[in-house]
Amino acid sequence: MSSRKKLLLMGRSGSGKSSMRSIIFLNYSAFDTRRLGATIDVEHSHLRFLGNMTLNLWDCGGQDVFMDNYFSSQKDHIFKMVQVLIHVFDVESKSIKKDMEIFVKSLTNLQKFSPDAKIFILLHKMDLVQIDKRDELFSMMMEKLQNISNPFQFKLVGFPTSIWDESLYKAWSQIVCSLIPNMNLFNNNLIKFNQILDAEEIILFEKTTFLVISSTSSIKQQKQPDLQDEETLDPKRFEKISNIIKTYKQSISKLRTNFHNLVIRGSNGTHFYIDILTDNLFIMIVLKDKQLTDSTYVSSHEELVVLENIKAARKWFEKIENGK
Repeated sequence: MSSRKKLLLMGRSGSGKSSMRSIIFLNYSAFDTRRLGATIDVEHSHLRFLGNMTLNLWDCGGQDVFMDNYFSSQKDHIFKMVQVLIHVFDVESKSIKKDMEIFVKSLTNLQKFSPDAKIFILLHKMDLVQIDKRDELFSMMMEKLQNISNPFQFKLVGFPTSIWDESLYKAWSQIVCSLIPNMNLFNNNLIKFNQILDAEEIILFEKTTFLVISSTSSIKQQKQPDLQDEETLDPKRFEKISNIIKTYKQSISKLRTNFHNLVIRGSNGTHFYIDILTDNLFIMIVLKDKQLTDSTYVSSHEELVVLENIKAARKWFEKIENGK
């Protein structure tokens, strides 16, 4: 049975809502978004996610005339049965007061019609802010927005984002994961799978968007928040991988070739395996050669073992997707 989730994407005109939607769900590049026009009223997208989940994304045009309608004649239609509100703020906006007024009106209607909704704040176009000022601006804005939200009893989750880097993938991965009802099953089976493989890291990606669903290191981090990695790992690595693989998929699709799997052998003995796990998931396995040998035989044998294990794990993850 399909699970339908309503997501509202709101914010002033020009804040970048449609650009991010097109990059995440329609495989646009950041450069492609320059040809997008302004959203007229509400654009509806019905997006299949992990097989039996449908994301009903309402991209709400941000011009004043449409906003006025959302908060008056259309308010019960717009704000009813909302699971997630994604409110986008342009960090370079010259009308902060107006932005805040719209945010308060959104909270007021959400509290009335969908009091259990989750709220995500995207402070967008962060690339336009000086690098050394970004953290301070983000903290200041989130504190201000949370203070505004407190009387409505909403807890905000915020992200600094830009269409020009991997930050968009991090934000949208967490937004979508907040809607997956059986996340603990994905996490538990990933741990179980890693007990067999003893991998450095395993990451699950949604097949169409390449958003990160789960990873062994993020599960460890949830269980032990103070855990420090033995080696300093790039905290943005998942999103960078999403970006790279999605670009690679786009490149080979132009050659009319489907992307199935990819094996990368690093010179330091680290091997990366990316393969289709189910109809809706890709898996990435990072293995470090214990002997640090470059033997072709060992690499070929390891490859066969890993691919066989992925095939064996497929049935576990298909059951989760089918709600069994």
